[in-house]
Amino acid sequence: MKIVVAGIGYVGLSLAALLAKENDVTAIDVDQSKVDALNSRKSPILDPDIDTYLQDETIKLRAEAKGLGVYRDADFVIVAAPTNYDPKQNYFDTSIVDSVICDIVSENPKAVIIIKSTVPVGFTESAKKRHNTQNIIFSPEFLREGRALHDNLYPSRIIVGQQSERARVFADMLVSGAIKKDAPVLFMGSTEAEAVKLFANTFLALRVSFFNELDTYAEIRDLNAEEIINGVCLDPRVGSIYNNPSFGYGGYCLPKDTKQMLANFKDVPNNLIKAIVDANCTRKDHIAEQILAASPRVVGIYRLTMKADSDNFRQSSVQGVMKRLKAKGIEVVVYEPSLSENSFFGSRVIRDLQEFIDAADVIVANRYSAELSGCMDKVYTRDIFRRD
Repeated sequence: MKIVVAGIGYVGLSLAALLAKENDVTAIDVDQSKVDALNSRKSPILDPDIDTYLQDETIKLRAEAKGLGVYRDADFVIVAAPTNYDPKQNYFDTSIVDSVICDIVSENPKAVIIIKSTVPVGFTESAKKRHNTQNIIFSPEFLREGRALHDNLYPSRIIVGQQSERARVFADMLVSGAIKKDAPVLFMGSTEAEAVKLFANTFLALRVSFFNELDTYAEIRDLNAEEIINGVCLDPRVGSIYNNPSFGYGGYCLPKDTKQMLANFKDVPNNLIKAIVDANCTRKDHIAEQILAASPRVVGIYRLTMKADSDNFRQSSVQGVMKRLKAKGIEVVVYEPSLSENSFFGSRVIRDLQEFIDAADVIVANRYSAELSGCMDKVYTRDIFRRD
């Protein structure tokens, strides 16, 4: 098959690498630096499995900058464009996805378009009407940043939002590229598949929020949160996953997907969905209050990333805490060696660890690192298990 993947983020690149084992794959992006990196067989995102795959000379994968004609010969086009949440509209901004679909249809109306971007419930059916084509299929992804290719190689399930022969062909390509061959494969309506994606991420956000609120209770009541969590999670109906306290759920997906889920619940009775969104704000408020209680003059933010082994700053929970501290007039400095800029939203960036430690009265770390072992008397973290 000739496959084009639109978007060289963690979703698009991991799928491109997976499918390039047995297909001719072209990945496109508007970011020339990503294109150049991929053509040099270097991953533009942090993912060790992708780095390994790119060293395999048998992989048929190349990258191009977005331009006319890139979709012309494709059998399948996978759309992995971003859909950021628009707080003014209270809805996903799907304009980039729509723009890509428009280009595909105009260049190659016979291509099967697979949407991997997260979209509002009902988007695919409306897109078919807007673009006057039936060749659009939604297929949700369930990938972790930093482990995206691994999760494609060992999928928990494969879901394709159409019951058709071409949907089966696409599912078969994913199965063929995977190492785990016995993952459940589900075919369903596009709208149901869209709902699966949003409900799955909302449930994960619910788990994060639950254990964060347990931790808040333990912290305020001076109880041992680790002992309580271990006791709760040994119940097999609960399980020991997504149970490590943090400053809130963050990253690119969970904050925007929960808000989109709440928007989709308009005119539908609910209590939980709204509470999940509200709980994340409450947790950040609490974390900020605990830090302020120490009366610091300067607060140091140790890393801006969403989690350990990630290079993604987008919507990381520590940024929410940082904004709350700055609103109270606290000076904030940031230790983020991956940043080339000297400031981040008005806060000084320090790339020397010892200088950072010396500058801060309190060091705020969403996730613990051995780098901080010598200054734990300064560190505020709720990372009980020292893992994600």
